[in-house]
Amino acid sequence: MRLSLPVTLSLALLGPASLAQTAPAQSAPAQSAPAAPAKAPAASATTNRAVSALAVEVGAVVKGRLLDCPASLKLSGNAVCLYVQTPAATLRPLVKGKLAARAGDWKTTGKASVLLVKDAPANFVMLSALNDKETLVVVDAAPTAKAAAAPAKVAVPAGVVKGQPYVLGSDLVGVVKVTALGGGKYRLSNADQGTLTVTVGVRAAQTDAGAVELPLAPATDGRNLIFPLAGLRALGCTTTPNGGVLTVACGSDSVGLKPIVF
Repeated sequence: MRLSLPVTLSLALLGPASLAQTAPAQSAPAQSAPAAPAKAPAASATTNRAVSALAVEVGAVVKGRLLDCPASLKLSGNAVCLYVQTPAATLRPLVKGKLAARAGDWKTTGKASVLLVKDAPANFVMLSALNDKETLVVVDAAPTAKAAAAPAKVAVPAGVVKGQPYVLGSDLVGVVKVTALGGGKYRLSNADQGTLTVTVGVRAAQTDAGAVELPLAPATDGRNLIFPLAGLRALGCTTTPNGGVLTVACGSDSVGLKPIVF
């Protein structure tokens, strides 16, 4: 399982000196008598059950001492941190052996090693070497990637043909006057070119000179007439590419617009 934990990068940027500030102020003298084994960390009120249970398992193996997690590591409020007077290299096989098949492989970046634990939900154990003999052990919930927001779906009005260019009646202001007649009928008029009467969903149309058939049927989104660009020829209008837009000319009037392609 591939591990992607932002905290690993944070630790890679933190030197041992920064992490060492979290260790107890007084370390036991090298020649002092061995301290009694520390108790496994108890579940904290701020941790969830899965993290607490994992911390108990890990704590029983590493024999660490509970301490406040460093704010610089930007861990979650569920994190449990332990100070251990054992090298990280010694702890890695112990922790991996304890968790057995639940654990993935150690991923090491700089002074930090991270082990993903296949719980539900996933957790992780992190070992950060403070020096050759001391280690900061962190148990926390694995960060989860937020699902990418689904792209907004564009509603395709009924009757339009996907991939074909259309224009809104409002796009033609200045060259063609669009009048709603009711019952799905519209009249397109131009002082120089005459009129064209169309019906939503019907290719048959009527001009001043007689009946014509449009290449595609007009549509509507409930408010606007959605007219096939090629249908403007029935009104005697022409279209000419002009950079990123089209110039629509109807008699002596013209306008630049960008067609809609559903």
